[in-house]
Amino acid sequence: MPPSNSPKILSMSLLLPFFLFSLLILHAPPPAAAVAATGVHGYGGDKQVLTLNKFKWTHQQTNTPNCFSQRSRTEKSATILELHHRDNCFGPRSDWNQRFLKHLLSDQIRVRSIQSRIKTALSKGSDQELSQAQIPLASGVKLQTLNYVATVGLGGRNVTLIVDTGSDVTWVQCQPCGSCYNQQEPLFNPAQSPTYKSIVCKSKTCQDLDYATGKPGSCGVNSTNCNYSVVYGDGSYTQGDLASDNLVVGTVPIKGFVFGCGRENAGLFGGVSGLMGFGRTPLSMVSQTTDVFDGIFSYCLPSVTDLGPGSLILGNETSAYKISSPISYTNMLSNPMMPSFYFLNLTGISIGGVSLQDPSFGKKEMLIDSGTVITRLPPSVYNAFKSEFVNQFSGFPKAPAYSILDTCFNLSSKKQVEIPTINLHFANDAKLTVDVSGILYFAKADASQVCLALAGLKDEEEISIIGNYQQKNTRVVYNTKELTLGFAKETCSSG
Repeated sequence: MPPSNSPKILSMSLLLPFFLFSLLILHAPPPAAAVAATGVHGYGGDKQVLTLNKFKWTHQQTNTPNCFSQRSRTEKSATILELHHRDNCFGPRSDWNQRFLKHLLSDQIRVRSIQSRIKTALSKGSDQELSQAQIPLASGVKLQTLNYVATVGLGGRNVTLIVDTGSDVTWVQCQPCGSCYNQQEPLFNPAQSPTYKSIVCKSKTCQDLDYATGKPGSCGVNSTNCNYSVVYGDGSYTQGDLASDNLVVGTVPIKGFVFGCGRENAGLFGGVSGLMGFGRTPLSMVSQTTDVFDGIFSYCLPSVTDLGPGSLILGNETSAYKISSPISYTNMLSNPMMPSFYFLNLTGISIGGVSLQDPSFGKKEMLIDSGTVITRLPPSVYNAFKSEFVNQFSGFPKAPAYSILDTCFNLSSKKQVEIPTINLHFANDAKLTVDVSGILYFAKADASQVCLALAGLKDEEEISIIGNYQQKNTRVVYNTKELTLGFAKETCSSG
């Protein structure tokens, strides 16, 4: 077993379907005189420049990555795996417009489901009600919007799994399977693994299911084996036997890794073999590998135009980061009623150097979620945000709203535009500077419909969420032992 501070990097081609626009190129800000000449309000030059390259996607997609092969290499003391987005793993697509819209609609379903369950968990006190409320919460709720896949070894063979920081239980489809969706790899066969073991019903590991999924493990019919069941917010589900087997991440062996051997599975999982959970409860990938990786992981999501990979790093090895600014850490908050999620204390927001004012800052939890695409803010905060952004990003024709995005512009006549810098501020003076590629969402490739990539929640009591779109080109570091979460600037596809 390697030392706990050995870094393990899962390299990834993070190409979300709606990120397939080669539209954004980041440049250094122009001089002050150039800023004034554009007619954009000047706020101390706290802006970033976006160059608009008109790009028409074709009906053919070439060079589809092979997402179902184990590609690894060693860099220094790090193990590197490729990580792909699921939607780029299944050949040419001719319906990108519909898919982009569907992803935003799915994102809204995910957020509504999260908010509904959080509200139920906070308002209901009994164990039974809380357990029911946590079923989708501890399981990622909606898996369609952000499906990154990685190949790992399980029981002596490779399996390609969705990687989800909002889930806890890792599972694969297993033989014999009563009802399975189609996957590209052969089904996992426990009979072919000499190290496969069933988890005994009523054992502590079986009892941990209640905490991880909100639903306790059960005994199978005429069996002493522990059965698991996970139901997601969109109706997707998996259920089967809780078991253990040897896991290999790159070249690092993890003996006795607990996972679900799914016998009944259905839903929006694409052609992958299952899911790998990076949540916070005892059955998650993070918790089960604490002795190896010290409970620390980080990721960096690349920008739209970066065709190179980003990275998911397991372990406490900062030399593996390629950051261009110091890491600023804030406290990671815990909520016993929502044990799987990572919460932060949002203390403020600034746009182009102008600080927004709202009484909720510093007083309410904010959720950071890799499975939500678009950042959500309470109505009062979002309206103030939108007003200040439009005040600074002025002089452009308006465009129709696009799905959940209500502030859109027609930039088709522009070669480049200046975007006010957006900072999210957290306790302990931590700061997330949103990359320029994470501020505007291109609904149309000719830039005739470009929208502010944030949205408002339904009411003031709902929990704010930092989506993955605003986390691009940022090293996000999770330390579950020290209970801290850090941010630093990084060009994610470099190296």
